[in-house]
Amino acid sequence: MPNSRDLSREIPWPKRVNTPGDAVRFIDAVGFCLLFPVKNVALPSLYYVMARRIPITWDKYTIKLWEWKDNFPRHRRAYYAKYFKGRGTFISLKFLPYFLAMRDAAAAPEDYERFYAAGRISHDARAIWKALADHGPLATLELRHACKMDSKAGNVRFKKAMNELQCLLIVTHFGAEQETAAWASGRFELTTRAFSKQAEQARGIMPESARAALARKYLEWHRDAPAMTLTRLFGWSKADAVAARAAAAG
Repeated sequence: MPNSRDLSREIPWPKRVNTPGDAVRFIDAVGFCLLFPVKNVALPSLYYVMARRIPITWDKYTIKLWEWKDNFPRHRRAYYAKYFKGRGTFISLKFLPYFLAMRDAAAAPEDYERFYAAGRISHDARAIWKALADHGPLATLELRHACKMDSKAGNVRFKKAMNELQCLLIVTHFGAEQETAAWASGRFELTTRAFSKQAEQARGIMPESARAALARKYLEWHRDAPAMTLTRLFGWSKADAVAARAAAAG
């Protein structure tokens, strides 16, 4: 049985999530959440409002989630990437512009050179970004081949660089493809191409306004959260977190 500490990050939700529509309504309501519960990440999870239990087991709820994480972005119902602490994260379309503005991530497809020159991405991340910019959405094995990361060592580099791009919100999951007889491979696309409307909105939002909006949404569900929680969750400086919390409360 989960203990109270395990459940402290979850929120009361009146109805068990069963359908894609239920899931999107939950994501829209909370603004942003995790795919599965993650220790030391103070966010609710979609898994919990489906299964109503922790710990996670491989069950019918997990199977649904595995499909939704690929399909929701492809159908523009919600954003999905490995964002918070490099773990699976859903972001509602309403709040995606604020995340992009906060991270200065509403970049054009060809901006990989600018990000690389500024030291914001690694050489391997640049290669992945360029491949997607040149070819459009690609499944995992296709993308690794395009980036010359086919080997076992290349796969390690690929995963590291892909996590880097997802934590910057540059890349999103965008469907799945049956490349082998085993598990279907994830497909990836550039965020600003998959969610062009939200990227355009982000370009008109100042970072401090974005932080205030995200803090305000978080505090709707976690009213007593101190500024330090925002610092740990979003990676903000202490000063930015204090300012965002004050702006949200005011």
